[in-house]
Amino acid sequence: MFAHIDEVHPDDQPIVDAVERFALDVLRPVGRTLDAMADPAQVVADDSPLWDVVARYRELGVDPSELSDSGLPADRVARLQATVAERLGWGDAGLAISLEVSTFPRMLARLSGNPALMERFDRPGLIGCWAITEPDHGSDVLMYADHLQDMPGRPNCVARRDGDDWIIRGQKAAWVSNGTIAKSAALFCWVEPGSGPAGMGAFLVDLDDPAVQRGKPLDKLGQRSLNQGELFFDDLRVSAEHLVFPPMPGAGGMVLALANSSMGVTFSGVARAACEAAFEYTQQRQQGGGPIIRHQNVRGQLFSMFRRVEAARALSRHVMITNATAGPQVAASIASKVTATQTAFEVASDALGLFGGNGLSREYPIEKLLRDARASMIEDGSNDVLGLIAMDHLTASP
Repeated sequence: MFAHIDEVHPDDQPIVDAVERFALDVLRPVGRTLDAMADPAQVVADDSPLWDVVARYRELGVDPSELSDSGLPADRVARLQATVAERLGWGDAGLAISLEVSTFPRMLARLSGNPALMERFDRPGLIGCWAITEPDHGSDVLMYADHLQDMPGRPNCVARRDGDDWIIRGQKAAWVSNGTIAKSAALFCWVEPGSGPAGMGAFLVDLDDPAVQRGKPLDKLGQRSLNQGELFFDDLRVSAEHLVFPPMPGAGGMVLALANSSMGVTFSGVARAACEAAFEYTQQRQQGGGPIIRHQNVRGQLFSMFRRVEAARALSRHVMITNATAGPQVAASIASKVTATQTAFEVASDALGLFGGNGLSREYPIEKLLRDARASMIEDGSNDVLGLIAMDHLTASP
């Protein structure tokens, strides 16, 4: 096994060890089981092993909200959160994202400072989701989140003011993570002009309301263990306090930094998993009179993979800590996400080459890692579009 670099406080090592055991013994085998299911509805069926994963993760007490309650310094908490997220991604990318996104409504409730919302939505084990993309708007939603007036095309999900309430109508796309199983949502939708400042607002909504309908679980190439599906809102009525963040400049960037930095640490874990799988396989595979790791070209490839993985891990950890101590860093968070997901895909592809023909077989883990990594380059913003957003921030006037 490669000697990967870790920066864990000695008192936090038991937590990291417990998460690593959970990732290895629970996430990895269950992720492979769920990935092999032909029908994505099976992944969320009552008898699915997914629910055991959710229950056992809850017992660990390591979701971001709970770690934030530890009373530790912000940089130490952020380092621990990054390490935990990396280990979860190392176990299984789809399940890691499901578990991480599930806490978004909890975090939004805490940011609101509203006791009623916190009592309702800030509850351990309450499965949540982040609903932002729409049928006609994908990565462009992220680009125009702070200024609706420049948004090309009509939004698919709109909130309008009705007295003291908001009425939400429309649809969120099939890419809502946990969309068909979540009980609550951090819903980002357009505020109708005339109801206040134009732009995207952040709402907390109860998805068990009869005015909410769900689509079928999405059938995908990768991250098949991650449930995703559409949400439909048929005049959902919520009180005014459920609008946690009204449209305001910078709100979209703050959310994007949070999401992208999380993706960075998660997929640096996927990159690490692919690198380690290749290292282990090359020690076992016999060609040319011995294990192929003895061949110079193989050793050179393994070092190249290790180098890129460690660079992605270092960047993603640094960005998580900086976001927690100096405020959201949009361009750096995007750099973390793009670097980690690109590295995960490239390292998984190189690893598959070292596996040779066996890499194409589902008997071995590497083809799944490659599919999971490829999906990451599109989700939470396509890497190409994210680069344009980052440049807007880097070149903006002070």
